[in-house]
Amino acid sequence: MGSNYKIIDTEAGLEKAVSILKNTKTVAVDMEADSMYHFQVKVCLVQMATEKSTIVVDPLQVKNLSPLKPLFSNPDIKKIFHGADYDVRSLFRDFSIEINNLFDTELACRFLGIKETGLEAVIEKYLNITLDKKCQKKDWSQRPLPKEMIDYAAADVKYLLTLTQVCEKELEKKCRLAWVLEECNCLSKVRPVLSDGEPLFLKFKGAGRLKSKSLAVLEALLQFRKGVAEKKDKPLFKIIGNDSMMKIATAKPVTLRRLKGINALSEKQIHMYGNDLIEVVAGALKIPDSKLPVYPKKKAQVLPYEIPKRIKALKAWRTSKVRALEIDPGIICNNALITSIAIQNPVDKRSLDRIKEMRNWQKQEFGREIITLLRRLK
Repeated sequence: MGSNYKIIDTEAGLEKAVSILKNTKTVAVDMEADSMYHFQVKVCLVQMATEKSTIVVDPLQVKNLSPLKPLFSNPDIKKIFHGADYDVRSLFRDFSIEINNLFDTELACRFLGIKETGLEAVIEKYLNITLDKKCQKKDWSQRPLPKEMIDYAAADVKYLLTLTQVCEKELEKKCRLAWVLEECNCLSKVRPVLSDGEPLFLKFKGAGRLKSKSLAVLEALLQFRKGVAEKKDKPLFKIIGNDSMMKIATAKPVTLRRLKGINALSEKQIHMYGNDLIEVVAGALKIPDSKLPVYPKKKAQVLPYEIPKRIKALKAWRTSKVRALEIDPGIICNNALITSIAIQNPVDKRSLDRIKEMRNWQKQEFGREIITLLRRLK
């Protein structure tokens, strides 16, 4: 694609670009962020393409991206993403941008039954083009950005326009376009998760298996790591990795010798953080038993005997649909929804409509079959 794009690095330039973009019906969007290099993740580039032009917006230069808000919220302009979840959250977090009329090609590919739905894989499958991903893990916050990286960022977004046409055609053939559009509408409303002062261990894989003492140590370690990462402006994993954190939390070393003995850290990490870590562990071990944290475990719901029977029947039905439709079972009806249906036991359309977790397309496509199945079980 070469240099066939325009870099937008002023607010006046952005306003001019938006005045042109607002007259189009479809805009493809991609983004680059700096999660590999900084503590506080931020959007570093926003790439947008139409059939006629491609622009690369630099939000580190253009501090005010509010001119984009009307474009993204306009329901008459389709905004195409690939794997939109992260982008939707990031645009709202950094710029308070909300999106109406979103189309996610990654989601579309999943509804078409494609196993590998990464952009590289689907572009090769449908367009027979091999993408160059060599800049994928570069530091997008560096300025000035090398031309090679801007070329890379501008290249991928253009292909989303053609990919969308292909996906929509295939979805229409399979009568699944309405399914995807409803899912995309839900996806456009996702928002960043706020921590609200909750313990950090709640978002740490494996924490639920730890006893209270180890959990207290883990929380203290996580708070320490977060403080260091914030101070150094580095991502958490570049301070101490999660596996190492878990090793220290379970071993609870209170001497440097013991810390070295568990082989959780490199020599450099021990030199930088060793003394602090054993202090953190020792401090956590002094917490009285009455104040130790307890991981909140959901009590297993005791279900009436007929509900597991319904769940089993619904899963068997789903298996038959998977064979017929050739898509992932979680798309047809995930396990949480199956349990909800089994508990609520809809016997007619009105009771089916009361199941809030169920999408309209699922009700329309599978509702009658589900009601018939549950009635037979009686």
